[in-house]
Amino acid sequence: MLLEVRDLHVEFRTRDGVAKAVNGVTYSVDAGETLAVLGESGSGKSVTAQAVMGILDTPPGKITGGEILFQGKDLLTFKEEERRKVRGAQMAMIFQDALSSLNPVLSVGDQLGEMFTVHRGLSRKDARTKAVELMDRVRIPAASQRVRDYPHQFSGGMRQRIMIAMALALEPALIIADEPTTALDVTVQAQVMDLLAELQRELNMGLILITHDLGVVADVADKIAVMYAGRIVESAPVHDIYKAPAHPYTKGLLESIPRLDQKGRELYAIKGLPPNLMNIPPGCAFNPRCPMAQDICRTDVPPLAEVDEDRRSACYFWRETLDARND
Repeated sequence: MLLEVRDLHVEFRTRDGVAKAVNGVTYSVDAGETLAVLGESGSGKSVTAQAVMGILDTPPGKITGGEILFQGKDLLTFKEEERRKVRGAQMAMIFQDALSSLNPVLSVGDQLGEMFTVHRGLSRKDARTKAVELMDRVRIPAASQRVRDYPHQFSGGMRQRIMIAMALALEPALIIADEPTTALDVTVQAQVMDLLAELQRELNMGLILITHDLGVVADVADKIAVMYAGRIVESAPVHDIYKAPAHPYTKGLLESIPRLDQKGRELYAIKGLPPNLMNIPPGCAFNPRCPMAQDICRTDVPPLAEVDEDRRSACYFWRETLDARND
């Protein structure tokens, strides 16, 4: 297994109290596999990724429990110098806002080349050559001329390609893509996702795709983990999730996607708001918004139990959810 996250817990300690951002997350991804992590804003998707990458802001963030096994070694036992050697070279991250993630006062060539000067010891000239090759690889036109341009001189889609090129620079075994198509139009979204999928197949990388958009992952993911209030509430192969979700929250997410066969009908929306992570409701965190909630849901936290082979749901009434979808 390439990456295994086991029972991860992350807290943010603030003046107002302790926000429990990640509450026992467990998932895995293998070489050549794509795991999509879904959920609303504030569900803990990005915080989990930052903990895996070792870039969590500490303080106020703190990992309070769990393991992060990368190629069999627990990254949480590494010293910071050891983690830096893993970042970029063996695992990399694509951030959602390319413009703010890129340095505005350095050319894209210098930023891409830095990966090679720092990790590979190349000269600045050789690093520039590598930067041009990377820009060609992610299909940026006239790369040899544009390598001296600055981030603001590129469109949103081209900046995201530069972020992908930066992540791919050292051909890592794992890439984490955090909302890589945010603020891009539909056509550019498809181009970026197709490029990611093609490069993943070429290099046999593991890919963790963080998103709130179920439509983006339908064609690229192998399996899905759905997060709510810092916990995984359902995990399953992608086709099982779309065919018949086994958690009311997943069902609500799917039903809120516009469909061509429902033209003229009111679009479904999950009622209420996500919980305050400083005051998560007792029992199932989704119970105040769940149409199927009963007394046990308000008192006991449901375990992430096995529903079928390779499929789990944290719901006491997953059978009823499956039956309702099938009907």
